[in-house]
Amino acid sequence: MFAIQKAYLQGGLSKSQWAQNLIAGLVVGVVALPLAMAFAIASGVTPQAGIYTAIIAGICVSLFGGSQVQIAGPTGAFIVLLSSIVVNYGFEGLQIATMMAGIILILISVAKLGTVIRYIPTPVIMGFTAGIGVTIWIGQWPYFFGFPNLPYMPHFHEKIWAMIQALPYSDIPTLVIALLSLILLLILPRIPYINKMPSPIIAMVVATIIQWYYQFPTVQTIGSAFGGIPQGLPEFSIPALSLDKIFSLIGPAFTIAMLGAIESLLSAVVADGMSGDKHDSNTELFGQGLANIAAPLFGGIASTGAIARTATNIRQGGNSPIAGIIHAIILILILLFLAPYAVYIPLASMAAILFLVAYNMSDVARFVKMIRLAPRADAGILVLTFFLLFLLIWWLP
Repeated sequence: MFAIQKAYLQGGLSKSQWAQNLIAGLVVGVVALPLAMAFAIASGVTPQAGIYTAIIAGICVSLFGGSQVQIAGPTGAFIVLLSSIVVNYGFEGLQIATMMAGIILILISVAKLGTVIRYIPTPVIMGFTAGIGVTIWIGQWPYFFGFPNLPYMPHFHEKIWAMIQALPYSDIPTLVIALLSLILLLILPRIPYINKMPSPIIAMVVATIIQWYYQFPTVQTIGSAFGGIPQGLPEFSIPALSLDKIFSLIGPAFTIAMLGAIESLLSAVVADGMSGDKHDSNTELFGQGLANIAAPLFGGIASTGAIARTATNIRQGGNSPIAGIIHAIILILILLFLAPYAVYIPLASMAAILFLVAYNMSDVARFVKMIRLAPRADAGILVLTFFLLFLLIWWLP
């Protein structure tokens, strides 16, 4: 049963439920804005691609997913994979791979294999997400520190060494904006009353106002790097398909599908624990598959269930697909009326947001606790998964 059907039968679409879901959707929409842009930039695509993805995926999964409270969109777990696909196949290749992944997800759903994916061992998931988190953190150093143009380095470890050597040449205005953004992200959630407002949006707005006022020429912004964000809705466009492209992208498409399935179902399980509801794994994968087919047709990228945004939705009182749809409408309104102001958003503030995302993904405290207290087999699998992923990325071009 689709989420919207289940909500209708359970009274989740009644007028009495609208107020709390409107508020939840508004808050999640505001939270999703900086995250969607940051994830898109880190994936090697334009910031608007992240917003388009959040809109399309948010609507598709809210209507046709298997959880009434799941919020979908671009996430941090995809960054390393998507950036690699963009480098090797271009943005159009990423769109084709994402659509193929969507088809794979729907096939997994039809074959009722969603429940199988849920039983992937916890140490494997933790090791994978921790490795991705560390990689995201390192990948944001150029934006955070404002390095001068670095020489091209084909491998990850060479890039790290080049960035370490460039640390003394960091751009001071960029570094100040990045540190201020990071401090706000860390402090604001601890201040009573203010902690009810999304700290990423506050940090982004403060950094944007500073750059707008002082106009630092050395600070990279969305305007200087991408020419701003187009004002208006995304246009429908079908990528140019060919058998050669399809066959060459089978591997990346399968990886996107598996990663999206794991994270979506993990997010849905977390949502069940917070909301008291119970999702349907196979229907959830159907909704995610539909989202990944539709998003690239409107300039988007791969999407999955977003744990942080889903949790925010539940904490704000969201209990039906209305909240997810409202979150998408909020992003549409931002595109229509506030897009011109995005030219002043510093990439340093986006990097600070991703620093925090990377730390949360790595879940350092739980990682260390599992190594210390878990059975040796579990701890070994955790460490092995982490280092295998990291070494694989280390040697990738």
